[in-house]
Amino acid sequence: MPAPDVKPKEAKTLVDQGWTYLDVRTVPEFEGGHPEGAHNIPVVEPSPMGQMKQNESFVPSVQAKFPKDTKFVVGCMAGGRSRSACQLLEAAGYQNLRNVAGGFGGAPGTPGWRDEKLPVSQKALPGRSYKELKK
Repeated sequence: MPAPDVKPKEAKTLVDQGWTYLDVRTVPEFEGGHPEGAHNIPVVEPSPMGQMKQNESFVPSVQAKFPKDTKFVVGCMAGGRSRSACQLLEAAGYQNLRNVAGGFGGAPGTPGWRDEKLPVSQKALPGRSYKELKK
């Protein structure tokens, strides 16, 4: 069953209730601004040629740090990569997943986290950067 979509304000409410915000954007995107308190594990990364490719460490990195019963709010820039990330996580046995429709930066007709003026940070909290989470 696909992860249900939630709007950014709903995602913030879930995070306030203890859900984990998993930002699946690239490291530079994350460092440019992300939902306050988010964890960063990119679902895609640039290849040496500069093309985006699936991050083979995505699922192993999540599995190494988070038990299967973790409640995740999964976001990217607009909602597409996070949808793919939810599918990968669901296939790995994670069940408590919500996809952030509109992501961080918004999509046509759907405001993002930043558009909704929700808390944003440029610095990852300790233990939440990809450098620290990568398996």
